[in-house]
Amino acid sequence: KQLNSDIDNKIASLTAQQHKILMMFADGLLNKQIGFKDLGLLIIDEEQKFGVNVKDKLKAMKASVDSLTLTATPIPRTLQFSLLGIRDLSVIQTPPPNRQPVETVVVTGFNGEVVRDAVAYELKRGGQVYFIHPRVSDIEEIGSAIRNLVPDARIGFAHGQMSGAKLEKNMAAFIEHEYDVLVATKIVESGLDISNANTIIIHQAEKFGLSELHQMRGRVGRSNKKAFCYLLAPHELVFSDDSRKRLKAMEEFSDLGSGFHIALRDL
Repeated sequence: KQLNSDIDNKIASLTAQQHKILMMFADGLLNKQIGFKDLGLLIIDEEQKFGVNVKDKLKAMKASVDSLTLTATPIPRTLQFSLLGIRDLSVIQTPPPNRQPVETVVVTGFNGEVVRDAVAYELKRGGQVYFIHPRVSDIEEIGSAIRNLVPDARIGFAHGQMSGAKLEKNMAAFIEHEYDVLVATKIVESGLDISNANTIIIHQAEKFGLSELHQMRGRVGRSNKKAFCYLLAPHELVFSDDSRKRLKAMEEFSDLGSGFHIALRDL
């Protein structure tokens, strides 16, 4: 909070011209009004997040400069370029000290006993839980179901249909441990580093892509505590063969630094 206050004070002291420049950058680096006199290096983080139009702009921007792409799960086309030798590839497989692999388990259906035990265990050791649900329409009902299973759990919500202010408030409350369980859509899949949250339960996991599942699993296990990922899915006869392979890959590649192997399987 103090850091945010300091930032606000500094921004308030900027001249009108400087403020305008900051706002242009806030609109995005790819804003047509933004140019560089002598761009030498372009670093692209979380490449898998960008759409086709943005990728085309990035392609034009990096045509004459050195570029470095960072991602935990390379998209198939980028990985293919690397395997063909068109792009250089470096794989960082050494985890930070004291990190442990995230134990990953596929569970058939919304198993109330598994959900209750997983949440209760995490709360007992003073931790927090992400519960991921793919749809906003019934996310409140999911929260109620969790509350019935674990009455002591404090439930918060996060999804893209919330106002920016409400979403920010809920996320700040989760960081401050005012909530024990954050029921959310895949909106949390990147950018979060909450070391106290070490259990993630992904409901209807068969509806997510392999990269999405890996990114969401990466929200836990960011400390020296043992972390758990539960993938809830109906019986494998109900969903597609591709979905079954994705869930199997998530179980198989759960070691630290396994993103590259998951990307290969995706390819």
